[in-house]
Amino acid sequence: MARVYNNWERLVRATLRREQLPHAGQGHDRRPSGIAGAVPDSLQATNINAILQAADDIQAENPNVARILCEQAYSMAQNLDPNSDGRGVLQFKTGLMSVIKQKLAKRDGTPIDRNRDAEHVWEFYEQFKKRHRVDDIQKAEQRMRESGTFSANMGDLELRSLETKKVFATLRALVEVLEALSKDLSPDGVGNLIMAELRRIKRSDATLAAELTPYNIVPLEGPSISNAIGFFPEVRGAISAIRYTEQFPRLPADFVVSGKRAMDMFDLLEYVFGFQKDNIKNQRENVVLTVANAQSRLGIPVDTDPKIDEKAITEVFLKVLDNYIKWCRYLRIRLVWNSLEAINRDRKLFLVSLYFLIWGEAANVRFLPECICYIFHHMARELDAILDHGEANPAASCIGENGSPSFLEQIISPIYETMAAEAARNNNGKAAHSAWRNYDDFNEYFWSPACFELSWPLKKDSAFLLKPKKWKRTGKSAFVEHRTFLHLYRSFHRLWIFLVIMFQALTIIAFNKGKLNLDTFKILLSIGPTFAIMNFFESCLDVLLMFGAYTTARAMAISRLVIRFLWGGLSSVFVTYVYLKVLEEKNRRNSDSFYFRLYILVLGVYAGIRLVFAFLLKFRACHALSEMSDQSFFQFFKWIYEERYFVGRGLYERVSDYIRYVLFWLVIFACKFSFAYFLQIQPLVEPTNIIVGLPPLPYSWHDLFSKNNNNALALASLWAPVVAIYLMDVHIFYTLLSAVVGGVMGARGRLGEIRSIEMVHKRFESFPEAFVKNLVSPRTKRMPFNRQSSQDSQDTNKTYAALFSPFWNEIIKSLREEDYISNREMDLLSMPSNTGSLRLVQWPLFLLSSKILLAIDLALDCKDTQADLWSRICKDEYMAYAVQEVYYSIEKILHALVDGEGRLWVERIFREINSSISEGSLVITLSLKKLPLVLSRFKALTGLLIRNETPLLAKGAAKAVFDIYEVVTHDLLSSDLREQLDTWNILARARNEGRLFSRIEWPKNPEIIEQVKRLDLLLSVKDSSANVPKNLEARRRLEFFTNSLFMDMPSAKPVCEMMPFCVFTPYYSETVLYSSSELRVENEDGISILFYLQKIFPDEWENFLERIGRADSGDTELQESSSDALELRFWASYRGQTLSRTVRGMMYYRRALMLQSYLENRSVGDEEDSRTSFFTTQGFEQSHEARAQVDLKFTYVVSCQIYGQQKQRKTPEAADIALLLQRNEALRVAFIHVEESGTTGKVSKEFYSKLVKADVHGKDQEIYSIKLPGDPKLGEGKPENQNHAIVFTRGEAVQTIDMNQDNYLEEAMKIRNLLDEFRANHGLRSPTILGVREHVFTGSVSSLAWFMSNQETSFVTLGQRVLAYPLKVRMHYGHPDVFDRIFHITRGGISKASRVINISEDIYAGFNSTLRQGNITHHEYFQVGKGRDVGLNQIALFEGKVAGGNGEQVLSRDVYRLGQLLDFFRMLSFYFTTVGFYVCTMMTVLTIYVFLYGRAYLAFSGLDEGIQQEADLLGNTALDAVLNAQFLVQIGIFTAVPMIMGFILELGLLKAIFSFITMQLQLCSVFFTFSLGTRTHYFGRTILHGGAKYRATGRGFVVRHIKFADNYRLYSRSHFVKALEVALLLIVYIAYGFTERGAISVILVTLSSWILVISWLFAPYIFNPSGFEWQKTVEDFDDWINWLLYKGGVGVKGENSWESWWDEEQMHIQTLRGRILETILSLRFFMFQYGIVYKLNIVGKSTSLAIYGFSWAVLVGFVMIFKVFTFSSKKSTHFQLMFRFIQGVTALGLVAALALVVALTNLSIQDLFACILAFIPTGWAILCLAITWKRIVRNLGLWDSVREFARMYDAGMGMLIFAPIAVLSWFPFISTFQSRLLFNQAFSRGLEISIILAGNKANVQA
Repeated sequence: MARVYNNWERLVRATLRREQLPHAGQGHDRRPSGIAGAVPDSLQATNINAILQAADDIQAENPNVARILCEQAYSMAQNLDPNSDGRGVLQFKTGLMSVIKQKLAKRDGTPIDRNRDAEHVWEFYEQFKKRHRVDDIQKAEQRMRESGTFSANMGDLELRSLETKKVFATLRALVEVLEALSKDLSPDGVGNLIMAELRRIKRSDATLAAELTPYNIVPLEGPSISNAIGFFPEVRGAISAIRYTEQFPRLPADFVVSGKRAMDMFDLLEYVFGFQKDNIKNQRENVVLTVANAQSRLGIPVDTDPKIDEKAITEVFLKVLDNYIKWCRYLRIRLVWNSLEAINRDRKLFLVSLYFLIWGEAANVRFLPECICYIFHHMARELDAILDHGEANPAASCIGENGSPSFLEQIISPIYETMAAEAARNNNGKAAHSAWRNYDDFNEYFWSPACFELSWPLKKDSAFLLKPKKWKRTGKSAFVEHRTFLHLYRSFHRLWIFLVIMFQALTIIAFNKGKLNLDTFKILLSIGPTFAIMNFFESCLDVLLMFGAYTTARAMAISRLVIRFLWGGLSSVFVTYVYLKVLEEKNRRNSDSFYFRLYILVLGVYAGIRLVFAFLLKFRACHALSEMSDQSFFQFFKWIYEERYFVGRGLYERVSDYIRYVLFWLVIFACKFSFAYFLQIQPLVEPTNIIVGLPPLPYSWHDLFSKNNNNALALASLWAPVVAIYLMDVHIFYTLLSAVVGGVMGARGRLGEIRSIEMVHKRFESFPEAFVKNLVSPRTKRMPFNRQSSQDSQDTNKTYAALFSPFWNEIIKSLREEDYISNREMDLLSMPSNTGSLRLVQWPLFLLSSKILLAIDLALDCKDTQADLWSRICKDEYMAYAVQEVYYSIEKILHALVDGEGRLWVERIFREINSSISEGSLVITLSLKKLPLVLSRFKALTGLLIRNETPLLAKGAAKAVFDIYEVVTHDLLSSDLREQLDTWNILARARNEGRLFSRIEWPKNPEIIEQVKRLDLLLSVKDSSANVPKNLEARRRLEFFTNSLFMDMPSAKPVCEMMPFCVFTPYYSETVLYSSSELRVENEDGISILFYLQKIFPDEWENFLERIGRADSGDTELQESSSDALELRFWASYRGQTLSRTVRGMMYYRRALMLQSYLENRSVGDEEDSRTSFFTTQGFEQSHEARAQVDLKFTYVVSCQIYGQQKQRKTPEAADIALLLQRNEALRVAFIHVEESGTTGKVSKEFYSKLVKADVHGKDQEIYSIKLPGDPKLGEGKPENQNHAIVFTRGEAVQTIDMNQDNYLEEAMKIRNLLDEFRANHGLRSPTILGVREHVFTGSVSSLAWFMSNQETSFVTLGQRVLAYPLKVRMHYGHPDVFDRIFHITRGGISKASRVINISEDIYAGFNSTLRQGNITHHEYFQVGKGRDVGLNQIALFEGKVAGGNGEQVLSRDVYRLGQLLDFFRMLSFYFTTVGFYVCTMMTVLTIYVFLYGRAYLAFSGLDEGIQQEADLLGNTALDAVLNAQFLVQIGIFTAVPMIMGFILELGLLKAIFSFITMQLQLCSVFFTFSLGTRTHYFGRTILHGGAKYRATGRGFVVRHIKFADNYRLYSRSHFVKALEVALLLIVYIAYGFTERGAISVILVTLSSWILVISWLFAPYIFNPSGFEWQKTVEDFDDWINWLLYKGGVGVKGENSWESWWDEEQMHIQTLRGRILETILSLRFFMFQYGIVYKLNIVGKSTSLAIYGFSWAVLVGFVMIFKVFTFSSKKSTHFQLMFRFIQGVTALGLVAALALVVALTNLSIQDLFACILAFIPTGWAILCLAITWKRIVRNLGLWDSVREFARMYDAGMGMLIFAPIAVLSWFPFISTFQSRLLFNQAFSRGLEISIILAGNKANVQA
């Protein structure tokens, strides 16, 4: 054992030594921490970590004290966990003991007297305090706290520096150790001194407590002088507002207040209800910030004792409790308060605080907003009673068995446990939705007064808390999510009824040849029964689909169903009966028309009532009237018409908005019905009449169905595609019109005005004014300048430029930091401050470069007057600016340089020139030919002056000035002036005495220094800067930003008055930061991520090397320096989809707001400006006031769900997240911490929601730790991750950002404007979600990424623009929308989380917001970066996830309610932009099937030939009508229209055309057609069988080749099988279809179908890197064969074995309903064999059924032969010889039989191929049926045979697809062509080079 112990000790020592080496681990700058960083989580509650860190810090200074600290830490660990039960505790203790032994070993055997430990620590403590001047700091702090103001002049004490905070951290650790050691000391001596010091600290030393007490934003536990936020009047007012007063109930004397703060309301709530301490802390800060920010909008308090306005408190109160108030009104129960006037401000704050505390500790119950209302209602009543008493007592509802109150255990845990039990029933998402209650079911229990049966305190045996039993379901609330397509009809029945009725009406008119007389009118009235029956069908569905909720649903809801069912049944019978009587009257032609009049009356009355209710429920005034009406009769009919839910009430818009979207849809319907009537229905009328009138036709096959039915199936096959297209082409017309409307709106919104860098150059002059008007707050505009203000337009422009320049320069600086521009470009793009005395505006050099040289050329060529020369210069306004600036700069610089006679000469020269300019005689006064000479002298002077002054340079500069004097006087000036100057006495004397310009005043004034540098650049930059910046991304950003300055946006408010907001990012385990090894590891082509990035971002790579000062270095040299290696990791990570990129982007908000706040110059406690020089932004990030102001307004929380586990496992992600925390002080990370306890057999887990930040040592500092009732992941992962962390967010708005997004500094500057949209007028209601546009930054990676980028951009710009306005149906489609935080957290959160049904969690936030009377807008002046999937497989998985999510939405209650409760036209918009898009996509594919199966029927039956011979019409008109439509639909060309419109709008017409042609050449149509199949497959399968799930797509760079087998596995069932089926149908149509124009015409007509087949079969290989490289093809084939033949087994994954994969592919068929549907669908394949056997030559004209029977016998024979050849030899070891003999005989017999049949009968070779064509689909059908009924087949013992047949089919399909790829791989140019097609040129060249290098490597290795 001793040996083991020694080995362990050696290991620990080695580890510690390694940790303490510089640049260890990840290579970043995290401080080495020894064992201090290894404290287990179970010991984190103590200060062990801080004590060990202090020991680390003082080790070098005093090893003995460090040893004492380590021993004390060990004692604490031992006391806490004596048995070392906690995870990692034993290892920690052992390691710590090893460290202590090491410290003892270094003492060289000196004995230790542990009795003097306390004395040693005390002596060190005293020295430490003196050395670091701690007493001075505390005195200064005391003075400041007493004055109540924050002073920025604390620099001499360095209080805010990191070092000082570390001093306090060490002091605190020493104090804790002293306190522990003093317990064993005698009261005299050192013990007495220690006790006295401890008493003093506890009594008065707030610094130690406050500075080191962990806090989030506001240090509430004690005043902190390192944070200015506590000194802001509004914050002090908010803290004072919640302070405890004498009127409140007395708390017990033993109640302890944490920290150094006064008692407040939260202490009472903690004592009464037993809320957790950290929940109290968290919500205390939340309430303080909420109230403070509400006050800041009304005005900053100016009193010495600031007070919060009543108005601010009421505003917060009404907003937070708005949902509770609505809930009480809905249930018609009394609010907790009688009236708003009756409660004082303290009661309001108590109620707000109580609500937040309930919400903050509710965990998963937060998804149940009305449950929280119920809890709040009862707890508020309890609080009311307690507040009316003099003494506080714990609330009865929260008291547990131990007598102490616990809100979590008594209130939340019982509800959580019931929800967890229900969630466990969903079988990990595989169980039917109807089998368990989800979050919505639990919440909707509280939508009925019956919820009060739950009582208070909660009745544990109530129906709500009833846990499910294994054999019995508990029952849903009021909606059951049965898996069926019928939900589409039920939710949107109005749409389907409308379409069917219109089709019926148009068809009747068409068959009546367009005549509208009384007879036609009577036939048209048949729409009445249609309407009634379809409505009745919807009522039947309501009754059917409520199954599973009848036992638990509200009686009123069931009553409504029954009434509607009965009413629907009776009315449909009555209307149908009356209409039949009308038809009888019509046929009798008698004059009696009683039934006709009755029918008209009934329809008229019904239509009138519907219209009245529609108006009452959809218009504001009428709606208010209907709400107020208490007439039971009226309310009854309203209730029958529209179900009354808590949500979905008042879904109406203002009249103007209503008219807009109604007009939009009327235009669509006009186009749609015109198209349907003239191009679809009318052409089919005549052929239909002819076919119906034809005599019985001969059939090619044995006819079973079509005798004496007027060729009904022929008509069906003719009309079916037309009907299918009719039902889905609304979407095409919607797409077209939305593109037009979106384009017009975009143009009106001034999008795309600045679309090139040339436009940026031309319009730069107008940017400062636009920027100042929109983005600079009035507070900044009031700031002083260094000169007298003037109304002069030149001065105004100068003012604008001065305000604009600091912001512009910061933007340019950020572009440089991101390596988009070089140092030179940064110099050219930067703008002078414009705050000096130079009168004109100084523009950036990129506008003025080379303008001086061009102006000189004009001057040299000038042969005209001064006016002509100036007018020519002014044609280029920037040339004029350059000339003026050079002139004025030279004057100022010369003035500053010289004095005495020299200055007189300068003044005289400029006086003469100015007078000649005013007289217009400049060309006479000056010899312009000499200008180049003069400027060369000036260039020589500025070249010297830009350097640092030395005596030699000063002498040279004086000489240069004298040269200028010589050249100007003797060369430039006219002879008259020259003589005057030469004879000027003062000058002549100075010159003769050698005093003239003998010395100069070297520039010291910053303004003059800046002008000298600028003049030097103006004179020296000769290149044109027309292409600056060169980088396309930099250009795009500048173009969009400058364009957005001219768009409509609210004006910016000062930072102190802006709406506070939070950014919120959920993260799981994606890449945080690329490691050095990840960057350099090469794939099979020899390509590393770093190589890839260098090739596709070559300019950014050069800029990066220039920035770190390694311009000539290689990759390997960068690794030598850890700082460079870290920079390289960040550079690469900022170009991927990483968390580090997202964090950097979001932190730009902080930087932008700090800059804005700094320039607004808010000071605390001192109203005067604290800076004299306003327009300098140097050091704005160090401004304490600016930082505090921004902390008040902005927070960033990243919810890293498993960060705790990552830390325990010491994963690289954990280290990288810690690094991000260190680099971003405002970043907060929330995570779920799991604490395990108990023995090995029974481990109990406790879950905590924690928030951390980086402390002074760069380690994680825990701020809050809130215990959860259990595992928070009951539903979908991402929304649960968001929900646990949302309690740590702050502010009134929250921006949801995914971890693959980015942001830009220039966009962050507009966040104030965007947030102000919440208060702008956007309709009847204030916005609750602000949508903004996204820029997809992954578009440059490959052609696929570009297609995806364009598609996505089109949707997030043009698409959402139209959805938001005029259609008013924009939802939340993911990120980066900004939510009204208070609105959403009080209504269930920012996403929904029920398992599977809420797989697309984001969009439900939009549904929920709309249903709860929110308003969702879209704003295009603001954009955020977004990464998208870049490889085909990634894209397919993403599309599959979204399509599956939409399939689940179809079943959801949210979609049902919106479909029912929105008005008809808004419902149409909602349908076609959500689930309707996927329905139409699926119907596009189904149309092809319907058409081709119809043609196959006509071909097989021989009817097409028969009809053609009877009437030469079918092929000419009707067929064309069908095919014209389906051709357009299949190609999907219309889906590209919005994209093209977006191109035109934002790029211009020429660029749009070029981009579109480029995309077509890169085969974008193939990609979009392929995507069509992906969406169809996953959407259809989800509704049929379920199985929607989150699919991890991976967000890396796709630079690797995907193997053939991988592609086959992914696309086999979704694309390949379907493509081969379509191909089979097309072959059958070509082979057996009859057309006079021959097979070629058929191929041309079905061309789009062939394109679809080719796209679905080969797109995965066309878009596969190195897909046609011969070596890869060979390797792929080997890999595929191995996979195909490898046997599966337990634990073998599908990627390794075909058998395992095949089993996984069948997992979706789970239910009997699913099996029946699959069976029905599989029957279609039997049609092929039935049709083809009657077409064989051997059969002749016979149509006997026996022929079909014989074909089955042949098929069975082939199956038997197959079994003989594939029989496993393992099963027949004793009969191997016999089996070989049987196989040989069978083979010979088969050949002989075939030869005989061909020789003796009419069987032809063609027939053999036809038989194969017939048997393949039949075999597939049998396989599908066998898989569907797997259990039965397995019981019959046939499963192994089925598997072998399936393997054969997959082998055949694979070979069919592989053959063309293999052939093309023979030709090397195909691979090169594919690389150019897939990637940009730079990368494709690099790819080719790398392949050559890889080949060389292979040779070398060989």
